[in-house]
Amino acid sequence: MLTLSSSSSSSIYPWKYDIFLSFSGKDTGESFTDHLYAALNRYKINTFRDDNNLERGEDIAPELLKAIGESWGSIIVFSKGYAFSSWCLDELAEIVKQRKERGHQVFPIFYDVEVSDLRHQRERVQEAFDMHGKRYKENKDKMQRWRDALSQVANISGWPLKDQ
Repeated sequence: MLTLSSSSSSSIYPWKYDIFLSFSGKDTGESFTDHLYAALNRYKINTFRDDNNLERGEDIAPELLKAIGESWGSIIVFSKGYAFSSWCLDELAEIVKQRKERGHQVFPIFYDVEVSDLRHQRERVQEAFDMHGKRYKENKDKMQRWRDALSQVANISGWPLKDQ
Protein backbone atom coordinates (compact mmCIF):
# COMPACT_ATOMS: atom_id res chain seq x y z
CA MET A 1 0.00 0.00 0.00
CA LEU A 2 1.20 3.50 -0.74
CA THR A 3 2.13 5.40 2.37
CA LEU A 4 2.89 9.00 1.66
CA SER A 5 1.67 12.41 2.48
CA SER A 6 1.92 15.73 0.69
CA SER A 7 3.21 17.33 3.86
CA SER A 8 6.05 14.82 4.20
CA SER A 9 7.05 14.80 0.55
CA SER A 10 10.42 16.06 -0.58
CA SER A 11 10.89 19.79 -0.41
CA ILE A 12 12.54 19.70 -3.84
CA TYR A 13 9.10 19.32 -5.41
CA PRO A 14 6.19 20.76 -3.49
CA TRP A 15 3.54 18.16 -4.37
CA LYS A 16 0.00 19.37 -4.39
CA TYR A 17 -1.27 15.80 -4.90
CA ASP A 18 0.06 12.43 -3.91
CA ILE A 19 -1.51 10.62 -6.86
CA PHE A 20 -2.87 11.55 -10.26
CA LEU A 21 -5.52 9.03 -11.31
CA SER A 22 -5.61 8.34 -15.07
CA PHE A 23 -8.53 6.29 -16.41
CA SER A 24 -11.15 6.07 -19.13
CA GLY A 25 -14.39 7.26 -17.57
CA LYS A 26 -16.47 5.34 -20.09
CA ASP A 27 -14.94 2.03 -18.97
CA THR A 28 -14.29 2.34 -15.26
CA GLY A 29 -15.35 5.81 -14.12
CA GLU A 30 -18.48 4.74 -12.27
CA SER A 31 -17.27 1.37 -11.08
CA PHE A 32 -13.73 0.30 -10.30
CA THR A 33 -12.23 3.79 -10.40
CA ASP A 34 -14.89 5.15 -8.02
CA HIS A 35 -13.99 2.44 -5.51
CA LEU A 36 -10.26 2.98 -5.98
CA TYR A 37 -10.62 6.74 -5.52
CA ALA A 38 -12.69 6.25 -2.35
CA ALA A 39 -10.11 3.81 -0.95
CA LEU A 40 -7.24 6.21 -1.64
CA ASN A 41 -9.14 8.97 0.16
CA ARG A 42 -9.85 6.67 3.13
CA TYR A 43 -6.10 6.16 3.46
CA LYS A 44 -5.60 9.94 3.26
CA ILE A 45 -3.82 9.75 -0.09
CA ASN A 46 -4.52 13.10 -1.72
CA THR A 47 -5.64 12.09 -5.22
CA PHE A 48 -6.38 14.20 -8.27
CA ARG A 49 -9.20 12.81 -10.35
CA ASP A 50 -10.70 14.53 -13.37
CA ASP A 51 -14.11 15.43 -12.03
CA ASN A 52 -15.55 15.95 -15.50
CA ASN A 53 -16.03 19.63 -14.71
CA LEU A 54 -13.01 20.55 -16.76
CA GLU A 55 -13.80 22.05 -20.13
CA ARG A 56 -13.77 19.40 -22.86
CA GLY A 57 -12.24 20.29 -26.16
CA GLU A 58 -9.95 19.02 -28.87
CA ASP A 59 -6.81 18.98 -26.73
CA ILE A 60 -6.18 17.91 -23.17
CA ALA A 61 -6.93 20.62 -20.66
CA PRO A 62 -3.85 22.42 -19.31
CA GLU A 63 -5.27 21.83 -15.81
CA LEU A 64 -4.76 18.08 -16.24
CA LEU A 65 -1.16 18.44 -17.41
CA LYS A 66 -0.50 20.78 -14.49
CA ALA A 67 -2.04 18.30 -12.02
CA ILE A 68 0.25 15.53 -13.31
CA GLY A 69 3.26 17.79 -12.70
CA GLU A 70 1.99 18.61 -9.22
CA SER A 71 1.66 14.93 -8.27
CA TRP A 72 4.18 12.60 -6.68
CA GLY A 73 2.97 9.72 -8.84
CA SER A 74 0.20 8.33 -11.00
CA ILE A 75 -2.06 5.32 -10.96
CA ILE A 76 -3.06 4.42 -14.50
CA VAL A 77 -6.12 2.22 -14.91
CA PHE A 78 -5.72 0.64 -18.33
CA SER A 79 -9.04 -0.64 -19.65
CA LYS A 80 -10.45 -1.79 -22.97
CA GLY A 81 -11.24 1.76 -24.06
CA TYR A 82 -8.23 3.58 -22.60
CA ALA A 83 -6.27 3.74 -25.88
CA PHE A 84 -9.35 5.04 -27.75
CA SER A 85 -9.22 8.26 -25.72
CA SER A 86 -6.81 10.90 -27.00
CA TRP A 87 -7.14 12.56 -23.57
CA CYS A 88 -5.97 9.39 -21.82
CA LEU A 89 -3.06 9.02 -24.24
CA ASP A 90 -2.06 12.66 -23.75
CA GLU A 91 -2.13 12.11 -19.97
CA LEU A 92 -0.06 8.96 -20.40
CA ALA A 93 2.56 10.75 -22.51
CA GLU A 94 2.83 13.50 -19.87
CA ILE A 95 3.10 10.93 -17.07
CA VAL A 96 5.98 9.21 -18.90
CA LYS A 97 7.65 12.57 -19.50
CA GLN A 98 7.39 13.43 -15.78
CA ARG A 99 8.71 9.96 -14.88
CA LYS A 100 11.78 10.49 -17.04
CA GLU A 101 12.42 14.11 -16.02
CA ARG A 102 11.80 13.97 -12.28
CA GLY A 103 11.18 10.42 -11.13
CA HIS A 104 7.38 10.60 -11.10
CA GLN A 105 6.21 7.22 -9.77
CA VAL A 106 3.93 5.12 -11.98
CA PHE A 107 1.57 2.36 -10.83
CA PRO A 108 -0.29 0.62 -13.66
CA ILE A 109 -3.46 -1.39 -13.18
CA PHE A 110 -4.45 -3.61 -16.10
CA TYR A 111 -8.23 -3.76 -15.76
CA ASP A 112 -9.67 -6.54 -17.90
CA VAL A 113 -6.97 -6.08 -20.58
CA GLU A 114 -4.01 -8.19 -21.60
CA VAL A 115 -0.73 -6.51 -20.75
CA SER A 116 0.88 -7.98 -23.87
CA ASP A 117 -1.80 -6.35 -26.06
CA LEU A 118 -0.82 -2.97 -24.60
CA ARG A 119 2.89 -3.67 -24.81
CA HIS A 120 2.75 -4.88 -28.42
CA GLN A 121 -0.23 -2.69 -29.39
CA ARG A 122 -2.39 -5.50 -30.72
CA GLU A 123 -6.13 -6.20 -30.81
CA ARG A 124 -8.21 -3.25 -29.50
CA VAL A 125 -5.10 -1.13 -28.96
CA GLN A 126 -4.25 -1.47 -32.66
CA GLU A 127 -7.87 -0.58 -33.51
CA ALA A 128 -7.52 2.54 -31.39
CA PHE A 129 -4.31 3.60 -33.11
CA ASP A 130 -5.87 2.95 -36.52
CA MET A 131 -8.71 5.30 -35.52
CA HIS A 132 -6.30 7.94 -34.20
CA GLY A 133 -4.18 7.58 -37.33
CA LYS A 134 -7.06 8.89 -39.43
CA ARG A 135 -7.60 11.86 -37.16
CA TYR A 136 -3.95 12.71 -36.52
CA LYS A 137 -2.43 11.73 -39.86
CA GLU A 138 -0.60 15.08 -39.99
CA ASN A 139 0.79 14.66 -36.47
CA LYS A 140 2.95 11.53 -36.58
CA ASP A 141 5.05 12.78 -33.63
CA LYS A 142 2.02 12.80 -31.32
CA MET A 143 1.11 9.27 -32.38
CA GLN A 144 4.67 8.07 -31.80
CA ARG A 145 4.77 9.68 -28.31
CA TRP A 146 1.56 7.84 -27.45
CA ARG A 147 2.90 4.51 -28.76
CA ASP A 148 6.19 4.92 -26.89
CA ALA A 149 4.45 5.91 -23.65
CA LEU A 150 2.09 2.95 -23.86
CA SER A 151 4.94 0.51 -24.45
CA GLN A 152 7.02 1.94 -21.60
CA VAL A 153 4.25 1.82 -19.01
CA ALA A 154 3.08 -1.63 -20.13
CA ASN A 155 6.60 -2.83 -19.24
CA ILE A 156 6.24 -1.65 -15.63
CA SER A 157 5.15 -4.32 -13.21
CA GLY A 158 1.56 -3.63 -12.25
CA TRP A 159 -1.65 -5.27 -11.12
CA PRO A 160 -3.70 -7.32 -13.59
CA LEU A 161 -7.40 -7.35 -12.65
CA LYS A 162 -10.29 -9.01 -14.38
CA ASP A 163 -13.71 -7.36 -14.27
CA GLN A 164 -14.81 -8.27 -10.75
